Amino acid sequence: MRRRLALACAAALVATACGGGDDDGADLSATTTEPPTGSTEPLEPGVAPLADIELTLTEVAEAESPTALVARAGTDTVYVAERAGLVRPLADGALGEPVLDISDDVVADAEQGLLGIEFSPDGATLYVSYSLAPDGDTRVDAYAIAGDTVDPASRRELLAVEQPYDNHNGGDIAIGPDGYLYIGLGDGGSGGDPEGNGQDTQALLGKILRIDPAQPAGGAGYGIPADNPFADGEGGAPEVWLYGVRNPWRFSFDAETGDLWIGDVGQDAFEEIDLLPAADGGGNGANLGWNEMEGAHPYEGGSNPEGAVLPAFEYDRSEGACSVTGGVVYRGEAIPELAGAYLFTDYCAGQIRGLRASGGQVTEEHTFDAEGSDLVSFGEDAAGEVYVLSLDGTIYRVDAAGA
Repeated sequence: MRRRLALACAAALVATACGGGDDDGADLSATTTEPPTGSTEPLEPGVAPLADIELTLTEVAEAESPTALVARAGTDTVYVAERAGLVRPLADGALGEPVLDISDDVVADAEQGLLGIEFSPDGATLYVSYSLAPDGDTRVDAYAIAGDTVDPASRRELLAVEQPYDNHNGGDIAIGPDGYLYIGLGDGGSGGDPEGNGQDTQALLGKILRIDPAQPAGGAGYGIPADNPFADGEGGAPEVWLYGVRNPWRFSFDAETGDLWIGDVGQDAFEEIDLLPAADGGGNGANLGWNEMEGAHPYEGGSNPEGAVLPAFEYDRSEGACSVTGGVVYRGEAIPELAGAYLFTDYCAGQIRGLRASGGQVTEEHTFDAEGSDLVSFGEDAAGEVYVLSLDGTIYRVDAAGA
């Protein structure tokens, strides 16, 4: 019989502080070097140190438990995913009628629901990532979209993955700079990765996958890019791009550099941000360590696997933190002094935080005064301006304070 974890924190989609009943935690005697709060790297003209920038969150709309916001090529409209299974356009501060309603197919319990949406580079295809009712298995589907209309009859199943538990399902999706579709999947749930998925390269759970949705092959709904690390099936599943993640709750690509940033939720003690520079392969075949490591710390007697990539940044669960929400690198024009900063937050703590990096290493870190509650996702519009979504319904835009 398939196992299901009854979460005590059912109201929190990603707050896994109570996930799994695994209380031993990481080896807290291990230490890491904290990144500097101020950067010694020269900044580009017009860019300011993070500590000199003041941000605010401006409410722009209300939705029903929003989980994702994405731009679509060829339009200034952004689209919002609501957890229950609706996709709505957002323009001029108002949400429109749903362009897609898959609520009958979605289970939205625990950490499940409509978890990710993305458009193809030409804007003609909408991809959706969700928990399929009634069992909560992951599905990624594609729909044709013409004008502002999604054709429900055009649904094409791309990927189906069984989920053994109702937490750590991941669910984020994004088109990379290479035009391929990346899919983030957690280790499958419970606590401590009892299935051993994180370090099992043949498993699809505990991974970020990379597929070609436009070129189906071999009877599947997708093709395998030739440069995937296990494209031939030797040593791992062909879909796997990188492995060793616990619950990659939001990942994104820097629109300028192509660098891959991942917010990976910790087990008991540490939340981590991973940085995979495009210049170093963008994470091709990378092992991020889970469940041997939690952040940069051994987990339950584990040790860092040979060649594994340690996080670029981590923080512990002090001061109310519980679950990282990965974000985006700011490349908009409204706050030029913020250019190149990676913005992220924590579901429980709620403050917007920023990092800057050089050569794959974090050089600057700052916590801004701007904050919200139950922040579960970031998004960007066509101009590169950044939005933050709260599970309580509020959609915010990140603005300069006093602007």
